[in-house]
Amino acid sequence: MPRNATNQYHHKMANLKSYLNRRFAKLRLSMATIESVPQLALLGAISGIIAGLVIVAFRILIEYTQMSFLPGADAENYEGLSPLMRLLLATVGGLVVGLLFQYIAKSAAQVGVVHTMERLAYHQGRLPLRNAIWQFIGGAITIISGHSVGREGPSVHLGAASGSLLGQWLQLSNSSTRTLVACGVAAAIAASFNTPLAGVIFAMEVVLMEYTIAGFIPVIMAAVLATIVCHWFFGSETVFLVPDIGFSTIAELPFVLVLGLVIGVLAATFIELLQRFVRISATYPLWQRTTLAGFIIGVLALGVPQIMGIGYDTVNAAMLGEFALGMLIAITLIKILATTIGLGLGLPGGLIGPTLVIGATAGGVIGIIADALFPGSISSPGFYAIIGMGAMMGATLHAPLAALIAMLELTANPNIILPGMLAIVAAALVNSHLFGKPSVFIMLIKERGLDFHDSALAQSLRRIAVANVMDRHLIQADQSVTFAAAQALLAQNPSWIIIACGDKQYSLLPPADLAQHLLAREAPQTDVEDTMIDLLEIPAMRLDAATIHLQASLQEAHEVITRSAFKALCVVRKGSDEQRIEGVLTESEIESHYQS
Repeated sequence: MPRNATNQYHHKMANLKSYLNRRFAKLRLSMATIESVPQLALLGAISGIIAGLVIVAFRILIEYTQMSFLPGADAENYEGLSPLMRLLLATVGGLVVGLLFQYIAKSAAQVGVVHTMERLAYHQGRLPLRNAIWQFIGGAITIISGHSVGREGPSVHLGAASGSLLGQWLQLSNSSTRTLVACGVAAAIAASFNTPLAGVIFAMEVVLMEYTIAGFIPVIMAAVLATIVCHWFFGSETVFLVPDIGFSTIAELPFVLVLGLVIGVLAATFIELLQRFVRISATYPLWQRTTLAGFIIGVLALGVPQIMGIGYDTVNAAMLGEFALGMLIAITLIKILATTIGLGLGLPGGLIGPTLVIGATAGGVIGIIADALFPGSISSPGFYAIIGMGAMMGATLHAPLAALIAMLELTANPNIILPGMLAIVAAALVNSHLFGKPSVFIMLIKERGLDFHDSALAQSLRRIAVANVMDRHLIQADQSVTFAAAQALLAQNPSWIIIACGDKQYSLLPPADLAQHLLAREAPQTDVEDTMIDLLEIPAMRLDAATIHLQASLQEAHEVITRSAFKALCVVRKGSDEQRIEGVLTESEIESHYQS
């Protein structure tokens, strides 16, 4: 190619790169404004597709591996393995996972829903890629080896990381990145259960713990697209074989209430045991803990193999009334023990799936007892199994609305709403007020030594990016300027004059103070135009300012102001060669947003 043509090509590519950078910069700024809802909805759809594909890959890896060695090519047929094989599989699986997570960086070993909530609370939703990779690997090994864990917890982490990494790659504001994390969470739950609405509510109620109209739209888009992706690969059937059930008579509401009370006790027991196992095992090496967990689960599975694996086949059997009363009781109690031991000792799995199994089998117990007391006039055990699933999920996660919506979507039966509400409320009250148990995820976060709080002020401030509030009418100046240069500065009508006075520190000079000084200095002498003025020495009400990144939220700005002596912040965009100031944010401007 001739040199002239080569130069033209490079010139065009440079112009294209410059144009794309300007467009991306404009997009990042627009994400901080209220007009960003359409853009966030588009990005929510994209994150939903990405998260859906990741969840599909995770599920395919698990199910095809299970089908390759389980009898009958059934992905959940751990009952078909010999007792010795069940013991060896769980023990070796625990050892492998423990060794993998023991000898990688400690920060990368943090995975699951709790890790996602921690990153939202303390890192503005920035989830690292390496943690997601290890969640994918570790979660798959744990589930494949038959441990009593679910795949929803790992899926939530993977979905949240998909949204977060998209936001980080686009360098969006932290408030927008948090929204994309919620999109990924909703996509994960929607793809796991084929329940898009429950996915949306779960993301807002359990993980993000706030509701906003602007946040709902992109999250809904993500859930819808993830569900479509899941349908493309696995079909539109729900994960559970829900029988044709109905609510026979209002007279059986007392049994529904009893079910809720029992589930509340089971939820409190689950959280208490999990907390105790986390504390007991904290001082031991991870590989020893996970190996011991695998061995114990293998021993428990010798008598009750139904506790192994995700357990959706057990839920289906409970809903279809295929278990006797004694077996249902055994599965309920042993499943609680196996799950709390496995998760408490450090296995990287989820707990949502096991709570559904526990709720379904406990509900089946109440259904059989009710039918024995009033034969022929009570709804089927499957009805009580469905109610039990919702009650256990709602009480354990402190997510009553998400649990109720999940029940409705799984059954497509509006008649389940009334009894479901009663059971969920009863279980939640028993767990939270009678036994004083918090959400299982909040408990696990606090067991990590983190002071987790989510005040209304923090929620309000984190939804607003500094770019949406900052004053952009500013001008930068050297510390020393001539009289004429000072007049030229004022001619541009800035809100602030910024003077650099150290590494990442600035002084903000009000233009009115400079104007007053110039008026006092004006005189008929001929050399006044060349007189030098030190902008840091003239009398003025200057504000010392630190720097904060353009992507930050008002919550971060508030924290910087609170813990420092600065009264203002310079909002900067970090480029490859320089740090460009985009705007100014004062303490009074931040206060105006949480005092109004």
